Amino acid sequence: MANGIRGKVAIAGIGETTYYKHGQAPDPEFKLALKAILAAAEDAGIDARDIDGFCSYSNDRNEPSRLSAALGIKDLKYSVMQWGGGGGGGAAAVGTAAAAIAAGYADCVVVFRSLAQGQFQRFGAAAPAKTVQGDNAYLFPYGLFSPAQRFAMKTMRFMHDHKIERSALRALSMASYHHAQANPRAVMYGRPLTEEKYDNSRWIVEPFRLFDCCLENDGAAALILVSAERAKDLKQTPAYLLGAAQGSEYRNNAPAHNAPTYASSSFTTVAPRLYANAGIKPADVDVVQSYENFTGGVLMSLVEHDLIKAEEANEFLKLENLVADGGKLPLNTSGGNLAECYMHGLELQIEAVRQLRGTSTSQVPKVDVSLVCAGPMVTPVSSCVFGSEATL
Repeated sequence: MANGIRGKVAIAGIGETTYYKHGQAPDPEFKLALKAILAAAEDAGIDARDIDGFCSYSNDRNEPSRLSAALGIKDLKYSVMQWGGGGGGGAAAVGTAAAAIAAGYADCVVVFRSLAQGQFQRFGAAAPAKTVQGDNAYLFPYGLFSPAQRFAMKTMRFMHDHKIERSALRALSMASYHHAQANPRAVMYGRPLTEEKYDNSRWIVEPFRLFDCCLENDGAAALILVSAERAKDLKQTPAYLLGAAQGSEYRNNAPAHNAPTYASSSFTTVAPRLYANAGIKPADVDVVQSYENFTGGVLMSLVEHDLIKAEEANEFLKLENLVADGGKLPLNTSGGNLAECYMHGLELQIEAVRQLRGTSTSQVPKVDVSLVCAGPMVTPVSSCVFGSEATL
């Protein structure tokens, strides 16, 4: 049964800065956030001073109080930061913003993410510390420092259990690079990927080669949410939020890789709740934006969202099935985290909206249901579904 939020809130505006290679943005992180928010307001056709709520995730450093002062916001009513590292909270931030509007806490909420690694340290680099806690207290002494190492272990286990070949990961990577060649905003625009180039790229940690790993970028992205009724009177075709879900299953983040369900993207309980909340089935999904920290996370996300069966992955995960033009499951149609940019996946939410508007650079014909899977293999994770007016 669909929940009370279905179709009550819509994305009215989307905005992005230029995306840069990490450390190369000419502006500080705060200014990038402002630029993206102003672009989203212009896209929606609203005065940025009418924004009254902020949502972000992954410990974004740009505080709503500062942003609201710089934007001249008249009345700040709502501000929330989602728990969790990486991009696991990307869809959750959209869901939380929508809940605030549906509950009457705010009327116009912006979801944003901004990164400037030249101003701060390189994202993902281990910060020097005298002490560590949690998982790291056990893992660091054994040399398990990086996300690539940790997630490679989960992926290898999943591939072993289901006899999945590395060609499946290659197809996922090539789909993102294929779509990036049509997207002038993409960092990897004009840099196509071939099977030979993928196969000859250096190992990062088995089973991940270079092109299985996300980019590192500077920039900012933002989405503006309003009530569905208000969205109908604004500038753009509304993208209605059908549902959102977040969380993780029992002991999913048990310390030192001791989760009962180890080889998982963490969506085993989240995805069924998403579909129930949205009032749809996996077969209703027309296009998917799936967060690629690494291709292994996409593989498991697609399985746990019941879009493919693990036993069919070798046969199904081929480039021709994943492209916007005629593919059975169009995937990461702007280039995703691998080839458009790594803005902690918020650019995936923007692409999901573009698909419903019909303005993507790799447009899928007749899109009514657009799915976003955020931040696999971390915890908590989140997903959301946007729909056209025809789905209401």
